[in-house]
Amino acid sequence: MKGLVLCAGRGTRLRPLTYTIAKQLIPVANRPVIHYNLNFLKNAGIRELAVVVNPDNHHVFKDFLKDGSELNMKIDYVIQQEPRGIADAVYKAREFLKEDPFLLILGDNLIFDDITPSVEKFKNSRCEAMVLLAPVEDPRAYGVAVIENDHIKRVVEKPKEPPSNLAIVGIYMFRSRIFEAIENIKPSQRGELEITDAIEYLIEKGYDVKARTVRGWWKDTGKPEDLLEANRQILDDMKLGDIKGHVDSSSKIQGRVSIGENSQVIESIIRGPVIIGSNCTVKRSYVGPYTS
Repeated sequence: MKGLVLCAGRGTRLRPLTYTIAKQLIPVANRPVIHYNLNFLKNAGIRELAVVVNPDNHHVFKDFLKDGSELNMKIDYVIQQEPRGIADAVYKAREFLKEDPFLLILGDNLIFDDITPSVEKFKNSRCEAMVLLAPVEDPRAYGVAVIENDHIKRVVEKPKEPPSNLAIVGIYMFRSRIFEAIENIKPSQRGELEITDAIEYLIEKGYDVKARTVRGWWKDTGKPEDLLEANRQILDDMKLGDIKGHVDSSSKIQGRVSIGENSQVIESIIRGPVIIGSNCTVKRSYVGPYTS
C-alpha cells in the first residue's frame, strides 16, 4: 500500500507565515506538521509515498525531505500546476500510484490515532474506498458523510444544512477505481474537482465505500488558532520532560519540560508543559506553559 500526502495548497489563511514557509512545514510543538503525517504513515506500515506539491514550493520540500531515506521511507514528488482541488491532485499522482491501493492524507492535518486496524481492514476487504470521520460541533466547514452500518450512503461538501455531524477528517483509502470516478466528475462552483464528488460517484455506481470513526484527536491546522490549539494538545499529551541541555543552579524547572541538546537555561524560570529545541539559550527569562 502506498501513501499520498497533499502539500500543494498555498496556505492563504495562514499568511503572513506562509509568505516564507509552506504551511505543512510550520512547526507545531517544535516539529513540522508534515513530520507527524510521515510518522503516521510509517506507523500504519506505509513506507513508499508521494508528496503532491506546487511549482513554487516543490524545491522546498525536496530540500527538506529529500528522497525519504533519512526517514527510512521512499519519497517521490508530484507537481500540481494549478490549485484545482483534492481530486485533481490525486489524479496527477496516478502514474506513481498505478494500480496499488493507497492512503491519502491532507498535509496540513494532524491526527493522533492508531489507524493500523483500519488499514488492515481496508486491505482485506473488497471495498473501493474507506473514509475516516470524526464528529464535530459545526460540520458546515467540512465534507460531511451520512453512514449506515459502517457504509457511507452520501457525502456533501461544506453543506449549509449538514445531514450529520460526521466530518471527513482528510484521511482516505482508495483503490484505483477512484481514477475512473475523477474522470467522470465536473468542477464544483469554486472551480475545483472535489474528492467528495468522486466518492459520491463511487456510491452512485454501487461500489462499497466504508466509514471509520477516528478515536483519537484530530485537527485541521489551516488557521492560526488551529496551530495554537494543536500545539496545546500535543504539549498536554506530553508524558514526561527530557532535559538534555544545561540548566544552571539559579534556574527553576517546573512541570513537564523538554530541553534539547546544547541548549542552556540561565537565571530563568521554565514552567511546563514546554519544549525548547536544541542549540538555544534562554537567559533571564520566564517561559510559561504551552510554549514551544
